[in-house]
Formats: sequence, structure tokens, C-alpha cells
Amino acid sequence: MSYIEYVVAAYAVFAAVLAWDFVAPRIRTAHLLRAVRLVAARRAAATTVAADDAAELRR
Repeated sequence: MSYIEYVVAAYAVFAAVLAWDFVAPRIRTAHLLRAVRLVAARRAAATTVAADDAAELRR
């Protein structure tokens, strides 16, 4: 491998790692936000069901 090929390869690896460092946290954040939204929706549904059950018992 000549010197220019080595430099080009090194810059390519650097660019790939830099791009991954930019994208990876955003992917992780999106997954975490989705998980939190799903948990919140489940808790809201459970609260609604519990409130409906309590309303039934009051009649």
C-alpha cells in the first residue's frame, strides 16, 4: 500500500467513526423515547381500566 492509499484509508475510517458517533446517540434516544411512550400509554390504559372498574363498583 502506498502512502496516499494509507492516508485515504485513515481518513475514511475517521469519517466513518465520526458519522457513527453522530448517529448512534440519536438512534438510542429514539428507542428510549419510544419505550417511555409505550410505558406511559400502558400506565394510562391501566389507570383508565382501574377508574372504570371503580366506577362500576360505586353503582
